[in-house]
Amino acid sequence: MSSDSDTYRSPLGERYASQAMRENFSERRKFTTWRRLWIELARAEQALGLPIQDAQIAEMVAHQDDLNLGVARRYEKELRHDVMAQIHAWGEQVPAARPIIHLGATSCYVTDNAEILALRDGTQLLRGQLVSVIAVMREFALTHRSLPTLGFTHFQPAQATTVGKRACLWLQDLVHDLEDLDHAEQSIRFRGAKGTTGTQASFLELFDGDHAKVRELDATVTRAFGFSRSFGVTGQTYPRQLDFRVLQALSSIAQSAHKFATDLRLLAHKKEVEEPFETSQIGSSAMPWKRNPMRSERICSLARFVMESLGNAAHTAANQWLERTLDDSANRRIVIAEMFLATDAILNLYLNVASGLVVNEHVVRKNIDEELPFLASENLMMEAVKLGADRQDVHECVRRASHTAARAIKNGEANPLKRLLLAEPQLAKLANKLDLYLDPARYVGRAPEQVVEYVQGEVDPLLQRYRNLVNKISDVRV
Repeated sequence: MSSDSDTYRSPLGERYASQAMRENFSERRKFTTWRRLWIELARAEQALGLPIQDAQIAEMVAHQDDLNLGVARRYEKELRHDVMAQIHAWGEQVPAARPIIHLGATSCYVTDNAEILALRDGTQLLRGQLVSVIAVMREFALTHRSLPTLGFTHFQPAQATTVGKRACLWLQDLVHDLEDLDHAEQSIRFRGAKGTTGTQASFLELFDGDHAKVRELDATVTRAFGFSRSFGVTGQTYPRQLDFRVLQALSSIAQSAHKFATDLRLLAHKKEVEEPFETSQIGSSAMPWKRNPMRSERICSLARFVMESLGNAAHTAANQWLERTLDDSANRRIVIAEMFLATDAILNLYLNVASGLVVNEHVVRKNIDEELPFLASENLMMEAVKLGADRQDVHECVRRASHTAARAIKNGEANPLKRLLLAEPQLAKLANKLDLYLDPARYVGRAPEQVVEYVQGEVDPLLQRYRNLVNKISDVRV
């Protein structure tokens, strides 16, 4: 006897994605949507004059949600056709309506329209998560807007910045992702009732050549599912470039999350900023002291999957022969759902990590203090010249002291540059001001002001628009 443990199950469904996103791509959601599509088609056909009875539609509505999936699987094993299997299974439940189910339609009427609905609703779920992450990151950036930290280029010490300004780099990526996601959703159109190769020939036959009724049928079904427009023309399927446009926004979210999580892993190594670590959490089975950034690592892992999966959507769009080919089907069953589930999991993790970021301010200050004498050297030169020193002489003494200090640091000593500079005659007039010039706040430029300006100018208006979507509780399952 087999059990669930004998069968492969996707980790995205079992371990990572939220309940809401799993439901959006579930069998129940898909097949109840198919039934809704058949019901709305019958209603529209009846309203336009076809001999469909109220009792038939009422019977369909009464059995819309009580799926008999076991019966459908039996039919599919026999018929080798998933749509016809569902029609036959539902037909057993609604014998009076059985003759008019799927009237004039092709399989893609239910499969494609249902997939479009899953794309739209999945995008809306992601928007709520993305807005929530933006709200949390906004608070973090403002809280630490003035905390000086060592900036890095090439992961080598560079000019100072602030912890909040660095967070704004992450925040800005998320804001742009939200813009892309909004644009992607706005591009989603319904397939509607287009017929076998998109010519609506079957519907034209049903309505005795009445083109106006065929157009109204398409528009009525489209409106019934909350769309203001359908594709003007299709083949048997809706254009597969729509998948790419939507999934491209998911890839962008994954890129932003990967950048954030990678930065956090680097900062955790420096012991400056860390992801939350729970009281009973175990970092390593062999090394009890470890605080591995496992959630950030998982973000990177899932993000890599999402980014690489986008290529499948591009190939599918490029290889949609003429009015259609079926080599898209198996691929899309996997790629679309899995990319949404993975992006959902990424954003849940991002929200969890961002909500509990730990800033070790003493370490941040220690690390920047070690480099400050180097960062301040140009300012010291300029100030010494103002006080009457020769610029070239000052440059030479700072250069000499800097190289000596660098060798000392590489030998494991504390940075001696401040002491070496105090000993230089050319800088004697600055001796009583040296601590002033070694204040890291002098070297962050407009970073604190940039944080406030960016938040007020771009982030706050966005959050005001989506204020009802903010939820600061993440659904991290492992």
